[in-house]
Amino acid sequence: MVKAAPRHTARVVQLRKGTTLEMVRLACPDATQATRISESFGLAVLDSNGIRDLHERLIVETADSLSEGLAERAMQIHLQRIVGAYVGSAHGAGQFYTRAVTEARDATAKSACDDRDEDLDGPVGFDGKAQRRREFAADMGLQAHALLMAAEGAVRAYEQVVGESWKPFERPMDNIGASVDRKAAELQMAAFG
Repeated sequence: MVKAAPRHTARVVQLRKGTTLEMVRLACPDATQATRISESFGLAVLDSNGIRDLHERLIVETADSLSEGLAERAMQIHLQRIVGAYVGSAHGAGQFYTRAVTEARDATAKSACDDRDEDLDGPVGFDGKAQRRREFAADMGLQAHALLMAAEGAVRAYEQVVGESWKPFERPMDNIGASVDRKAAELQMAAFG
C-alpha cells in the first residue's frame, strides 16, 4: 500500500475589518445636511471647515513635537492609533444618530395616527414624545457631523505627516477556541499512533 504524502493546508487568517472614513461619511450628516438640521431646529450652525482644519493642525503640531523622540515607524503607528480613535468615535456617533432618526421617524408616524391616544402631544407648553425625539435626533446629527469633521482633519494630518493614505488597522480575529480544539484533536489522533 502506497502512503500518500501529507497535505499541508494553508492557514487562513480572518481579519477583523476596521472602520473606514467612507463608512463614517455614510453614517454621519455632511455639511449641507448639518446646516439644514441647524436651520430647521434653530440650532447653531457648525463651522465644519474650521473643525476639520483645527484637528488637522492639532495632529500635525503634535507629530512635529514628537518627531525627535519617535522613529518614523513609531510615528506612523502612533498616528495610526490616534486617527483610528477619531474615526471610530465618529462612526459610533453616526450609528447612534442613525438610530435616533429611525426612532424619531417612528414616533412621528405614530403621532400622525388619530386613533392612538398615547402618542398625542403633551399638555400645552410641553413637547410631545415625537417632538422630543426629533430634537434629540437633530442634536445627535450635529454631534456626529462635528466628529466626522474632526476625523477628516485627523486623516488629512496623517497623510501629511506619514506621506501615505490612512487605512484602518485590521487585526487578526481571535479564534482561540478553534485552535484549542485543533490541538486537542491532534493530540488525540497522535494517541492512535
